[in-house]
Amino acid sequence: METTVGEPTDDNRDKFIQYLLAGTKESSLLNNDTISHIINCSTGILLLSMKKCDIQTNPNPPALFEQVFEIFRIIASRTGSVTSQTFVIKHRKGTIYQRSYKSADLGNAVLGSEKDGEFVKLPSYSALRAQLKGQSTIYTQMSMFSMNPHPSDDISGTVCSILLSNGESDIKLENLTEMIEIFMPRPAALALTNNTVVLEKNTNALTTINVSDPNVTVIFNAEPSANLSLVVTLSRGSPRNSTYSNSTAVLSPTGGYRWMITPEMLQQTPGVWYVDTRLFNSTWEPGLTLTFTSFMSKCLYWHTGRETWTTDGCQVGERSTPRLAHCLCNHLTLFGSTFFVMPNYVDISRTAELFSTVSENYVVLALLCAFFGLYLVTLLWAGYADRRSRSKRKMTLLEENHPGAQYNYLISVQTGHRKNAGTTARVTVKLTGTEGESETHTLTDPDKPVLERGAVDMFLLATPFPLGDVRNLRLQHDNSGGRPSWYISKVTIQDLQTRHVWHFFCDCWLSADRGDGMTKKTFNAAKSNEIASFRNIFQSRTSTGFRDEHIWVSIVDPPSRSPFTRAQRVSCCMSLLLCTMAINIAFWNIPIDESSPVIFTLGSLQITWQEIMVGVQSGLLMFPINILIITIFRSIRPRIISNSQKDDSEENLRPRAITIPTILKDTEEVISLVSRSPRNKMSEMPRLESTTDLCSALDRVHEFLQLMQGESESDPHWVYCSKFLLAGLCHLLMDLERLDGKNFQSPQLYQQALNNTNVLVRKAEMVFTSHLAYCPPPAKRKKRGTDGCWLPWWCVFLGWFLLLSISAVSTYFTLLYGFEYGKDKSTKWVMSLGLSLFQSIFILQPLKVIGIAVFFALLLKPVSVEETEEIEQVLLRK
Repeated sequence: METTVGEPTDDNRDKFIQYLLAGTKESSLLNNDTISHIINCSTGILLLSMKKCDIQTNPNPPALFEQVFEIFRIIASRTGSVTSQTFVIKHRKGTIYQRSYKSADLGNAVLGSEKDGEFVKLPSYSALRAQLKGQSTIYTQMSMFSMNPHPSDDISGTVCSILLSNGESDIKLENLTEMIEIFMPRPAALALTNNTVVLEKNTNALTTINVSDPNVTVIFNAEPSANLSLVVTLSRGSPRNSTYSNSTAVLSPTGGYRWMITPEMLQQTPGVWYVDTRLFNSTWEPGLTLTFTSFMSKCLYWHTGRETWTTDGCQVGERSTPRLAHCLCNHLTLFGSTFFVMPNYVDISRTAELFSTVSENYVVLALLCAFFGLYLVTLLWAGYADRRSRSKRKMTLLEENHPGAQYNYLISVQTGHRKNAGTTARVTVKLTGTEGESETHTLTDPDKPVLERGAVDMFLLATPFPLGDVRNLRLQHDNSGGRPSWYISKVTIQDLQTRHVWHFFCDCWLSADRGDGMTKKTFNAAKSNEIASFRNIFQSRTSTGFRDEHIWVSIVDPPSRSPFTRAQRVSCCMSLLLCTMAINIAFWNIPIDESSPVIFTLGSLQITWQEIMVGVQSGLLMFPINILIITIFRSIRPRIISNSQKDDSEENLRPRAITIPTILKDTEEVISLVSRSPRNKMSEMPRLESTTDLCSALDRVHEFLQLMQGESESDPHWVYCSKFLLAGLCHLLMDLERLDGKNFQSPQLYQQALNNTNVLVRKAEMVFTSHLAYCPPPAKRKKRGTDGCWLPWWCVFLGWFLLLSISAVSTYFTLLYGFEYGKDKSTKWVMSLGLSLFQSIFILQPLKVIGIAVFFALLLKPVSVEETEEIEQVLLRK
């Protein structure tokens, strides 16, 4: 026995059952208390084993039930063999009936309780005589179990076991000439749904049956409102097909208008079958109606050798009902049955007839028209909003970037959602790293407004060399414009070469009259613990969840750079709404199963197993296709257009005017940018006033080239510095060659500057080539596959096709069900639909978003920075 808390191990369970079995065989254990204890212990260990936690990974051996059943059999045989009366043993999961018969009395004997609906009727003695082999006394035992000891999706309801014995060994019955009749109750079966149609003169009624299992028997009832005869015809593939219409029957009042469609009649072929019902030798009467009901049943037995349920030698009996299984078998073993309630259906062939009632029942049609009207208006607004968003989505190349600077940083500036959070002031930014600092850049774009409320603006800042680990970010504005106050939420800086990301959590006002009254602030990069904090992840996930994952709310304010557009979101909402309506109306009028157990109770609120199953089935029908559509739209990679094509206008290619001041300014700017890194050991250059100062500036450049040439170890800093300097010197050489020497103080000075620049260009090229060759390879870029799967751009057409298809099918069936229900029922359904939608949009969806945010926050999952098509454009140029 177990001495610790928890479930018994498999080994201890088997030892315990063997202990009970050995004790049962002792002849002294015949008192009622001992028998009761043994039965309770056996039933308890069996129930515990069937409901253990690891049943999926560690299933019970098939012999487990056989061993427990052996205990029941021995107890019943020892206690019931002394009397010819029926001896009954009831336990928590079933009943055992024990009785002894003389061989001649066994014919047509009834084992069990006809009153309780659980009994077995044996065939005549002539069919049994050959296999009884002259035994004088036969001990019979019929056991009924409310649970299936060998779990299978094919079994529902009770399970029955029959055993015949001569007192020493079991008697096997097989291949009998007459069938054994087994009756098993199905207390949990759902009530049948009636479908009543009006049969017009010279017409027929067509019923559709979807057969998924080729071994089932369909019990079909067609009851007319008057006493007359009907002829029914079974066909497959299409109504009344001559190829598959060889099964015909006449239903009359004497036969109860009941037709059993056997697996042989179905030709062991699954699929859609049709039953055509017409009048037979009867006169049509006005107002004649036909009421159809149908259900499926199947009888199986447990094959001990193959350890599986099979239908061999068993068939469904004609006395089967939804709550009582009637099985006919020619052998003895463990029996079970299945039962399927045919779902509510609408006869598609009556589409025109049902649609003709629109003038009498316009409720569902009016509701759909209202939804489609609202959808079209919202779609027009969404298309307009998408066009505005696309015009603002482009990444801004900062005007102060030097043409020769090749080291790129992507700055993502997120303005807050507070009232008047956007600014009209001129905002500047400056980055400071461990290896240098950037120039001061103005965050502006001539083609679009920036830094508006709730906007996420992206700027490309280029530097001559890597700044190292970015430590500080300085933001400042000049307090200009009508609304200069600016609430900055967050800034993210990404090194596009190494893909390293720095987060700056600002969450403050840059304003002269709000917050602390400062228009200039310096922010430090967030540390790892700040990025992974519960507060940051929860806020980020909640904001992203409502703006992206809450499909209804995201229509108003989706993420600015998501490929999932507003128009697509509106259409997905409409598809989801139509699917919800179709499934809701299909399951709305199903009968209530009074025997369905209550799973959850809260005050007067009760949730039954039937309601849970309806919810599960509705979810399986609705969510997979809609989640697929949303995933397609959300995962489409935008089309990246290469900039390799020459798209510059002639005006942009027109050379600028070359003068001495422009040459001096460009040279001064190159030296100033290089001097911003301590590693370059170059001091700030004083302002260049004349051509004489140009020669001294070139001398300083020559000293810097010697410094780089003397560096024995290469790294990205020297590679980008030499590349930047080479670009600046080449530009200077081109300007000097185009400039007339008369602009210099003397021809000799012009020639000296030209020669020095030419030498410096060749030396800079040599230094750049040397450092590039010996520089360690850069860190590999993270591939997109690690962040998620992206689909090609043309999958958008697949998404729209699925969306339109599911919307059309849902609309069709919603109208069909609505016309079938009538005006009164449709009105009640509309009211229940409104409550269901309210719960989904305003309760379930927000709870889902908050729950996911809490889940990720508790797991301390870092907030990732997604790549966008703008980053792809930058990388494409490199």
